[in-house]
Amino acid sequence: MFQQEFKYIFEKWTSITISIEGIESMDKYGVNAMAELHNQAIIKNKKFAIIGNGCEDLYHHFKSEAA
Repeated sequence: MFQQEFKYIFEKWTSITISIEGIESMDKYGVNAMAELHNQAIIKNKKFAIIGNGCEDLYHHFKSEAA
């Protein structure tokens, strides 16, 4: 559902910021959806930021991808 809602988000906006403040956990589908938004931002040359102290699963995913 998340991915369907955001499928064309970068057609409408040039910059997206998502706050994960207070999110205690995220399943693999949520992490994958965030990663896909990140990838689409890169492909379409758009700005994408994830802010806030929240889900460590997401932090670890992006940290491992950068390594």
